Amino acid sequence: MANVVIQDSGFVTDDFTREIEEWENTQTPEWHGFTGYGLNVPNTVCAEDLQPYFKTAAMIRINFPNFADGRGFSIARHLRLLGYQGRLRAAGHIIADQYAMARRCGFDEVEVNQSLATRQPVEDWKFRADWRAHNYQDRLQRVC
Repeated sequence: MANVVIQDSGFVTDDFTREIEEWENTQTPEWHGFTGYGLNVPNTVCAEDLQPYFKTAAMIRINFPNFADGRGFSIARHLRLLGYQGRLRAAGHIIADQYAMARRCGFDEVEVNQSLATRQPVEDWKFRADWRAHNYQDRLQRVC
């Protein structure tokens, strides 16, 4: 079964049709980069290690092995602060409750497997799609 991609509009067709390279494969002398590929990275990679790929990787896909491991959020935020402007995708075990956090950290979209998408239908994700509102900073500004 194909994975499900989630954006603010809900479940969408994955329109990234280029090759996705595994991080480990790009670390070998035999690997010759090209332009426009996706780069699939574990959540243990330092954002600074990804800087050489900023001009050639059209998408960086950060893996989340389980929903309790938030290192991918930190990597995404750091990548944006370093200037990465390409597509940033969180992939793996992300739950709908984490969607707003993912967007605030800089992810453009989330990719989950079909079974997770079935357990958390599109309505659950769309409910959290207004990620710019409902954060504690916004609430504090209204109170103060």
